[in-house]
Amino acid sequence: MKIADRLKDKRVLIWGYGREGQSTERFIRRYCSVNKLSVFEGKAEDINEDEYDLIIKSPGIKVESYSEKYTSQTELFLGEFAPQTIGITGTKGKSTTASMLFHVLRSCKGDNVQLVGNIGRPCLDCYDEYDKNTIIVFEMSCHQLSHLKYSPHIAVWLNLYEDHLDYYGTLDNYRSAKSNITLHQEPCDFFIYGENVPFVDTKAQRREIPYNSPLSFKMLLAGSHNQFNARFVYTVCTELYGCSETEVAKAIETFQGLPHRMQFVSRVDGIDYYDDSISTIPQATIEAIKSISNVKTVLIGGMDRQINYDCIIEYMNCHPELFYILSYESGRRIFQSVSALPYCYYKDTLCDAVALAKKITPKGCACLFSPAAASYGYFKNFEERGNIFAKIVLEGHE
Repeated sequence: MKIADRLKDKRVLIWGYGREGQSTERFIRRYCSVNKLSVFEGKAEDINEDEYDLIIKSPGIKVESYSEKYTSQTELFLGEFAPQTIGITGTKGKSTTASMLFHVLRSCKGDNVQLVGNIGRPCLDCYDEYDKNTIIVFEMSCHQLSHLKYSPHIAVWLNLYEDHLDYYGTLDNYRSAKSNITLHQEPCDFFIYGENVPFVDTKAQRREIPYNSPLSFKMLLAGSHNQFNARFVYTVCTELYGCSETEVAKAIETFQGLPHRMQFVSRVDGIDYYDDSISTIPQATIEAIKSISNVKTVLIGGMDRQINYDCIIEYMNCHPELFYILSYESGRRIFQSVSALPYCYYKDTLCDAVALAKKITPKGCACLFSPAAASYGYFKNFEERGNIFAKIVLEGHE
């Protein structure tokens, strides 16, 4: 159903006025004829639901009771465009995979491909750019997937690790939110998933992508995890869109990656600095460490979302050849388990951590900023965090 038809003559409340809430308001004012439109940023108990026919909730706003009146920008979008949408989710790798898929599809299929969603461009912001033949690559966060009644035609679920437990409480609740990417698919749809994704009862045609495979690509991006991401892209493009294997491999080879994802910042006083601010879970940090051949010092820490850090603690115990500088709330928690190790340090702030890294990292080696934690509470987002890291590194050397 067209979004304008669903909203016609309705009393609509937009709950939350961040990037997506503002996008929803612009869209409604331009394309829809509603009876009433209000914007609200307060608490659930202050909403009089009787005054509205639809409440469009922004991602990340938690509700205890989700009535039929609640919807979201993502759900409205999929109600109209699900048949031409490729949805991509996963605890890690979804931004890179979505961007790589967009790059490859544009290379192979032409310009009528759009990249939207959690990567930063709200899906309704480019409504004018969709036609019936547009391929829409949609990066989907767990919050955007929560409570959906529609799923995309092609659902890509890369992996599942502990994350956002401060919001969902349990890994099972987090998994349940993610599962909406395939839960409402039909037999004509496709579900492509990684080997550690739990079973979901879906009608879609299934395809599992193994983490280790002989299929590999020449890439500008380092790391086995990026090879894994590329296999999803390759599968979607060759098997579902008929792109030639040679053309897809060539396009993957030219993909340059995204900012703050193992991004080389600069060589300063003989030390290579890498910004991996996007890494918000310990598994991502471990992959980043493995991907940089000359890494010697790793900067870790941020907001503590109550996830399990055992794997990074075990890695630190088993790899005394590296220095680890821990900061902020999650860093303090990890440091409690590794404080006896002489190669582990704690510093209160990123600025202090970088200052220590400059002193202890040998010339010819690399310093990797890969927090294994969220940025919130200390920085606006991971982008700001990465930019501040780069600024601190370059101070006095630009």
